[in-house]
Amino acid sequence: MAKKTPLRKCVGCGEMIAKKDMLRIIKTKEGDVKLDPTGKENGRGAYLHFDKACFEKAVKSRGLERSFKISIDPEIYEKLGKELMEIDCE
Repeated sequence: MAKKTPLRKCVGCGEMIAKKDMLRIIKTKEGDVKLDPTGKENGRGAYLHFDKACFEKAVKSRGLERSFKISIDPEIYEKLGKELMEIDCE
């Protein structure tokens, strides 16, 4: 029997795709929001395409804030955006 591929919903565009094809963003117990490129860190996770457009949609629609049930400072979004661009360029 074939193994099921875990699917996750992008907080930007809302599309369901394979978990391994997405970037995980976590909220730690301390309330920090950061990228989790390994997908293994502890914390509440939300998933996003490796795409600047999806990140911008998530910021505009407050998708991450809804997922984590907290408000996120614009500085944190800026930092996440820069980190996403660094990963995207590799």
